Amino acid sequence: MPEGNEIHRWAERHYAAFGGRPVRVDGPQGRFTDSAVIDGRKLERVMAVGKHLGYDFGKDRILHVHLGLQGDFTEGSGPLLPVRGALRLRMWNAAAVKKPAGPDASKPHRWYSEDDGSDNLAPEKVAWVELRGPMDCTIYSQEMWEKLLQRLGPDPLNGDGPEKFVKRVKKSRKTIGELLMDQSVAAGVGNIFRAELLFRAKLNPFTPGKDVAESTLRSIWKDAGVLMKAAMVDRRIVTTKPKDRPHGKGQALKEEAHYVYRRQGRPCFVSGTKILTEVMAGRNLFWCPVCQVAA
Repeated sequence: MPEGNEIHRWAERHYAAFGGRPVRVDGPQGRFTDSAVIDGRKLERVMAVGKHLGYDFGKDRILHVHLGLQGDFTEGSGPLLPVRGALRLRMWNAAAVKKPAGPDASKPHRWYSEDDGSDNLAPEKVAWVELRGPMDCTIYSQEMWEKLLQRLGPDPLNGDGPEKFVKRVKKSRKTIGELLMDQSVAAGVGNIFRAELLFRAKLNPFTPGKDVAESTLRSIWKDAGVLMKAAMVDRRIVTTKPKDRPHGKGQALKEEAHYVYRRQGRPCFVSGTKILTEVMAGRNLFWCPVCQVAA
C-alpha cells in the first residue's frame, strides 16, 4: 500500500497537471458512475491527508480516492490510450491529448523500490491519468470529507505538529508498533515507515505507547516529516545513514536503503544481529533485537 509520501506526491503532480482548469473525467468500464458530476468542471485543488486523496471540483463535488493495496495510477502525454485492464477512472486535459505524444508517452507507476525518480514525466507534460484497482473512488460531499478528516490523525506532511500524536500514543496501552499503523494516530505512516522510524529511534516495537518517553515520540514525529518529505522527491524511501551503509559513498543501493524493512534473517547494518520479523497489526513487522532491545 502506498504510504503518505506517495499520496502527497500524486496530489502535487495531479494539481500541477490539471489544477485551475476544466478537466475531463470518465469511467469507461462503468465502475465509476458519477463522472457526469465532475466532468468538465474546474479542478480547484487536490488534497492529500494520510493515505487519502481528495480532488475538489467545487461544492459537494470531491472525488475521493483511496488506493488501498492494489490501487495504481498510470500517466502519460499525447492522446488517450485504448481502454485496457481494470480501468476505473480517467482524467485528461482536452487540449493536451490532441498533441502528439512525447518520447515517454505512458509512464506506469512503479513502486519505490523499483524507481529512482530519474525518468518521470514532468507534471506539465502529463496529458492524462488513469486509475486502476483503488479501494475507493467515489464522490464525497463536503460533510463526508470533513467526517473523514475527523477520523484521521495528524499528518507529518501537512505541517501538523506532534501534540495530537503524542497525546494519542501516551494514553494507549497498545504497543507503539501497533499505534504507528493506526491512521487515527499518525495519518500516512505505513509499514515501511513504522519499521524504519522505530529502528532509527532505537525503540522496541513491543513497548506500550504509554511507556514511550514524550521526547522520543516528538523525535519520531520530526523524523517522519523529514524522511517522508525526502521520499516525495525521488520516489524511494531511504532511511539509512551513509555511515551505516556497506557502501558509504553516493546514493544508497536498493539493498541498503532500509535498516530493517524486509531484511529478515540478514545482519543489521549497525549491530550485525539477524533482523527478526513477525506479524503485528496485520502486517509484517521487522526489527533488530539488539539495537531495539526491550526496556
